[in-house]
Amino acid sequence: MKKLLFLLLAISIASCAPEKLSADLLIKNATIYTVDKDFSIANAVVVKDGKILEIGLKPELELKYNIKESYDAKGNTVVPGLIDAHAHLYGLGLGLQNVDLVGTTSFDEILGRVIAFQQEKNTEYIIGRGWDQNDWDDKNFPTKKELDSLFPDTPVSLRRIDGHAMLVNSKALELAGITSKTKVAGGEIVLENGEPTGIIIDAPMGLISKTFPDITEEVSTQALLEAEKICLQYGLTTVDDAGLSKNIIELIDALQKEGKFKLRMYAMVSNSPENRDYYLNKGIYKTDRLNVRSFKVYSDGALGSRGAAMREPYSDMPGHYGAMIANADSLKFLAEKIATSEFQMNTHAIGDSANIAVLRAYKKALEGKTDRRWRVEHAQIISAEDFNYFDDNNNILPSVQPTHATSDMYWAEDRVGAERIKGAYAYKELLNKAGSIALGTDFPVENVNPMYTFYAAVARKDLKNYPENGFQMKDALTREEALKGMTIWAAFANFEENEKGSIEVGKFADFTILDKDIMKVDEKELPNTKVVATFINGEMVFEAE
Repeated sequence: MKKLLFLLLAISIASCAPEKLSADLLIKNATIYTVDKDFSIANAVVVKDGKILEIGLKPELELKYNIKESYDAKGNTVVPGLIDAHAHLYGLGLGLQNVDLVGTTSFDEILGRVIAFQQEKNTEYIIGRGWDQNDWDDKNFPTKKELDSLFPDTPVSLRRIDGHAMLVNSKALELAGITSKTKVAGGEIVLENGEPTGIIIDAPMGLISKTFPDITEEVSTQALLEAEKICLQYGLTTVDDAGLSKNIIELIDALQKEGKFKLRMYAMVSNSPENRDYYLNKGIYKTDRLNVRSFKVYSDGALGSRGAAMREPYSDMPGHYGAMIANADSLKFLAEKIATSEFQMNTHAIGDSANIAVLRAYKKALEGKTDRRWRVEHAQIISAEDFNYFDDNNNILPSVQPTHATSDMYWAEDRVGAERIKGAYAYKELLNKAGSIALGTDFPVENVNPMYTFYAAVARKDLKNYPENGFQMKDALTREEALKGMTIWAAFANFEENEKGSIEVGKFADFTILDKDIMKVDEKELPNTKVVATFINGEMVFEAE
């Protein structure tokens, strides 16, 4: 009789127990930095239908849910899916199909790579990218002499690593119709003894690019997919591509809808009249994986090629001020036009003259408006009084790339002098004024690896641990600030903070799993941190072997 009563009691208790809820994924045994408003830490997270369902501790969540799949993080660190706030994904992919000149330490090494590439590929037009004369013993720009000797009948175009200068041979100049008399506003065709040397800076490079062989949709697709694979391996779940044409944006959308391209993209529309008119008429285009709501504008060139527009001459080239690609009047016109829409204006600005022109145009166009989140891309050299244009009304936001500071620090002061360098790469000052700062890499100008971004932002050192005490440490970010810059603040700069950028209920289940606790590990170990797995929408899209 007692056994029967006990059995009935057990059945009664079981029938009263709450039924378990269903869920798709449990990530457990992790140190989870949620990056919520309290920067709280959790142990486990539950996912359903691509969204975060609950965050907490493993035992409680396992009791509460019927889980289809569990991922044991084995004590590793989980952060919100990392966002690169300024990169060139399509450019990275195309570059994989051309001559890779990154890391070359002499012009002779460049020539060797070009020769080897052409012997293997035998292309009708040799295209490459990645050289930086600042890394050579002879830091002068090269000339076309050797390329003319090696490739008299094949056009050659070798873009500098920052994308703002090009070395071409005579055949390429001939195809583009460039002579010593060619003039293009917003750049320079460098001459020596009255003839082109082969170096072209900024705007005139477009004449060369127009003669490149047509890129087929098949090539573009391959470029996007190869670049995506690299990004997923480095834990990126969203990439902001700083300048895409309408046809590439539509190709990305189609690939995403077919399930072939998982990466989320924030696309800045290249500022051609055709692109601009199309999207201003169409309006913002938004899906779960694609966000088209900004225009990418160039105000000047790059510091490394002395194309950045400066208020005073370059310290290492008296009489040279760089050049504006879009002058102050053009910037004002564009700003006023874009301000009548809901689109953001995201403008490349390196030199102090370019930065103030952009900031003035933004301020005038946005007068009386709030929360427009127009971005100054790079915000690299700013006069002390001009930092005040950034404020906490969220009209003007800085978007910077910390590895630029640690790449440029070897020669940047030579370019701008001891006084102007104080307002260069000033990330802490920008953060203090704006209240947030978005971090990216500008790849392929810099390495894709976001851990290098984190390290450069925090330590202000390069991968050789130089300088020993960090570069201009007054502008270093804390680890918490750096992580926010790569997650929630980057999402905010994209108008996406309600759907990504932190691990909170209802947001996309985008996670990056790391083999080191980047909030605690020794600073020297930060760049050695590896990605264990990458999740987008609760789906594992990369797992390390």
